[in-house]
Amino acid sequence: MPRKLTARIFRGTPRNLSFLARCLRAGDIVGVPTETVYGLAADALNPRACQKIFTAKGRPTTDPLIVHIAALDELDAIAVTNAAALRLAQKFWPGPLTMVLPAREIVPDLVRSGLPTVALRCSAHPVMAAVIESLGRPVAAPSANRFGRISPVMAAHVVEELGARIPLVLDGGPCWHGLESTIVAVGGSELVLLRPGPVTREALQSVAPVVPGSLDSGISAPGMLASHYAPRTPLRLLAQGGEAPPDAAESGLLFFGPDGPAGFACTESLPCGAEDAAPLFFAALRRLDASGVRCIYAGALPESGLGLAIMDRLRRAAHG
Repeated sequence: MPRKLTARIFRGTPRNLSFLARCLRAGDIVGVPTETVYGLAADALNPRACQKIFTAKGRPTTDPLIVHIAALDELDAIAVTNAAALRLAQKFWPGPLTMVLPAREIVPDLVRSGLPTVALRCSAHPVMAAVIESLGRPVAAPSANRFGRISPVMAAHVVEELGARIPLVLDGGPCWHGLESTIVAVGGSELVLLRPGPVTREALQSVAPVVPGSLDSGISAPGMLASHYAPRTPLRLLAQGGEAPPDAAESGLLFFGPDGPAGFACTESLPCGAEDAAPLFFAALRRLDASGVRCIYAGALPESGLGLAIMDRLRRAAHG
């Protein structure tokens, strides 16, 4: 019986970075750390390599990929910029902000999912930056998980999700933010918030007015599906007041703060402050998913700052 492939985890040493760059240059896909969640990386300008991302994740090719660059001076080669985009990049890059801009012809159609735009980010994680610099080309890197499932925030999570589908994962430690990047469409005098994330709506408003995007308007950027970030176990949001449901004894609870309702089979209690809860959020949800409960119930946070992003993920995890 053939041995089952399991991705190997490597530390981000100079030697390993050089090896990983050779893998990417050869058209392979690998797991890499960012400050948000772990990504599944390929050479963004190689359509055959990027097709492997879609195949490994089970991701439909109608859902575009985020392209990562190493520095602001690489932006103009990939996208058509404007004054607002430059202001955002100067203020929030490197960091967890993705901008959707008109694409240059150099960006493969597959990466853009046939759209005229490209989603661009410059990661603040030194290992991710070193990967791009070693490759010498931009990197496409959506989250390194099965499509629609819980995002990975540790190298071991990538192996759990994709270990039989990719050769290696570069370990950069736990992700700092623990939530996917904020995505905004940049055009005209307004920013369209397509996905809330670590760069908050309030922070964006210091650059330009922010209006919400609509999930009903079709996919115009990564991370816009109504159902996403979901555990395999059904997830439901707790009703107002937070009382335990009738099936609590067979269910798990994700709660923010020390005083959640009693009677659940298992409970993951996160800090009541969104900034402290965010880095722990996906790992806690993953543990509940693996616990064998029949259902997961989740509490709520105020929808300001990072609370907006966490509640966005919970609603999509509960959708359908």
